Amino acid sequence: MICPECNHDDSKVIDSRHTENRIRRRRECLNCTSRFTTYEIIEDMPIMVLKKDNTIEPFDVQKLTERVLRATVKRPVKLKTVESMVEGIQAEFKNKLQREVSSEKIGEMVLKKLKDIDHVAYVRFASVYREFDDIESFLKIITELSSESP
Repeated sequence: MICPECNHDDSKVIDSRHTENRIRRRRECLNCTSRFTTYEIIEDMPIMVLKKDNTIEPFDVQKLTERVLRATVKRPVKLKTVESMVEGIQAEFKNKLQREVSSEKIGEMVLKKLKDIDHVAYVRFASVYREFDDIESFLKIITELSSESP
């Protein structure tokens, strides 16, 4: 940061305070010891979802949570587990700085995580996500799960 008094470009942070989406920092110039305040705005880059029909919409945590909850109905899966899973998926995209993600990629990530949480929820989600239209599709995925389980 450039000092507003002497234009020196080196300062140290004395105090930081976080608010909802910005940070207030109290600084001291290392040249003239003048103190000044700076504000940093936390930039939120929205994640956009490229859907199968080539439309684009913002990533909706609540929508994904609802879809996963449908698959976990009457299963011993806690809401906190589902919320944590969805937040982890969102965080993974943000950490990779991916601004645009395909719905297929999101679906595959959900399936991968659901497989470790609950097999019935995994089959339910897969049946909708992969658009199962016959009994063979169900049998195939159940056979795969059976062969992977110890």
